[in-house]
Amino acid sequence: MAAITNALTIDVEDYFQVSAFAPYIPRDEWNSRECRVERNVDRILAMLSAHGIQATFFTLGWIAERYPHLVRRIVEQGHELASHGYGHERASDLSQQAFLDDIQRAKRILEDLSGVQVQGYRAPSFSIGAGNLWAFDALQEAGYRYSSSVYPIRHDHYGMPDSPRFAYEVRDGLLEVPVTTARLFSRNMPASGGGYFRLLPYGMSHWMLSKVNTDDRQSAVFYFHPWEIDPKQPRVRNSNLKARFRHYLNLERMESRLDRLFADFKWGRMDHVFLGGPQSMRAAPA
Repeated sequence: MAAITNALTIDVEDYFQVSAFAPYIPRDEWNSRECRVERNVDRILAMLSAHGIQATFFTLGWIAERYPHLVRRIVEQGHELASHGYGHERASDLSQQAFLDDIQRAKRILEDLSGVQVQGYRAPSFSIGAGNLWAFDALQEAGYRYSSSVYPIRHDHYGMPDSPRFAYEVRDGLLEVPVTTARLFSRNMPASGGGYFRLLPYGMSHWMLSKVNTDDRQSAVFYFHPWEIDPKQPRVRNSNLKARFRHYLNLERMESRLDRLFADFKWGRMDHVFLGGPQSMRAAPA
């Protein structure tokens, strides 16, 4: 049975831009914060090169403007450049027009800096849900071909648990590719990375991803952030205990876990896996 290619994705943002710290770090302080994203992405690029993996980098326009050479290195090394919006504002916090302006701005910046077409988008904090499905109309209008913005789980900050678990056409010419869940005890369990990957034993994450590949015969979508491999990042000490727990848990173990994950599964770019491309797409059912 042919191995299924899963999509490996990185949400390119820095530690001070995460939604959990938004109440504690005003946006007008971003420029004065120590930015560590470039060194962390370079470490990720080296890891991917060592494993012979191509991935998708959902990148903030704010980051791209400040580190244009980093954006070009991502593309030059064979990875897909995709959009994470401009300034990490949750889609659910914006009006439809403000959201459209944000995703158009980010797409334009990324394309101008890289010289490649940007086809994919991921909403910050998976913030497309039942209350703002108009976001798909805006993505279609802006010229994106796919989104990976819906998490079909129950969560206190996001989630649409009744939405489809696997890729589906949400508008004409626009695919929604949800991040991956495994079906267990009649519930969707988070299987696609982020804080859950740092919280759960590695064997549990491995089992859920394998279950999606073998039982569902579907490609998984896995994500992580550059700050997750950076245990020495500055601490946001005025944040609440819940935010600190979610953000700092097991950072020191993340890089070694990723090394195992990269070796244990077959990985590729989102566009190659779900839109077709040089790499083989999902394996056909046996």
